[in-house]
Parts: sequence; structure tokens; C-alpha cells
Amino acid sequence: MWVNVSLSPLNSSFFYYHDGMRCVICRHEDTKVVDSRTAEEGAAIRRRRECPQCLHRFTTFERMDEVPLMVTKTHGGREPFDRGKLISGVKAASKGRPIDDDAINALADSVEEELRATGGGDVPSTKVGLAVLERLRAVDEVAYMRFASVYKNFDAAEDFQREAALLDKSPVS
Repeated sequence: MWVNVSLSPLNSSFFYYHDGMRCVICRHEDTKVVDSRTAEEGAAIRRRRECPQCLHRFTTFERMDEVPLMVTKTHGGREPFDRGKLISGVKAASKGRPIDDDAINALADSVEEELRATGGGDVPSTKVGLAVLERLRAVDEVAYMRFASVYKNFDAAEDFQREAALLDKSPVS
């Protein structure tokens, strides 16, 4: 769905694109597109419009409306995907490790991209955790173990030993 956002200094309302665009001043049913070009590095279309009735000019932007990514928790609740929460979890696991913010942001980008690519707006929290673990392992094994200890709810030294053995056995993808 395309969303048109009016940037008129007199009226900054949101409009949803339909057959025609209403004038932001006189509400005339149809407006004329005077100029059209891409904006925001191709993520939007900027249109300069003019109302044939009152001759007012205004600008609209058309953007793709993304379906919100929802995470289904193990207890059954749902919440919007929170990139900040993912980043803070990875930062906590990599505290004191030689992992810079760019690598953490790239990891978050990769996880979010994979989740959106799998289709639909609902993703189980287990899939989010496994996607983080998979990427974190390739970045830093100590950070991986720290994240795994929280994600997999380690409560004994044997849990760490078992995970370390799995880490040694399986190749990094």
C-alpha cells in the first residue's frame, strides 16, 4: 500500500493513496502531478502536485507500507520485533570482547532481513534466538557462549560443557 504524506506548511495530514489525491487546502477530489522523482535513495517517490481548483501546490511522498514484524513468545504472547532489544542482548553477550558496534549492527540487520524474508509478520521467538546464535558464533565464540547461556537457560556447568562440545563438533556456517 502506498502512503502519501502531505508536507504542506498549512496542513500536515496523512493521506492514503487512492484513485486521486485530495487538495490539502480546498479538499478538491483530484490534483495534478506537476513533478515526480525518486527520493530517499529510491525508497520513496516525491510528487509535486497542484490543485486545479485553488491552484495550491504541495508535495507528497509515496512509500511502501511494511507489515510489522511480530514476535510470538514461548508463553504465547506477541510483541513487535524490537531491533534495540536484539542489539542490547548481543552487546551484553559481547561485553569486553573485540566486537565493534558496526559488526553488531550488521548482525542485527542480517537477522531482521532473514526474519522479514521468511514471509509473514509472525515469527517465533525461538527463530529469532537461533538466528542470533548462528551469526554470533561466526563473529565470536565467547560471545556466542554467553548469549547461549541466557537464551538456552543454562543452570549448571554441564550445560556449558555440552554447548562447548557442540561448538567444537559442528562447523561454522
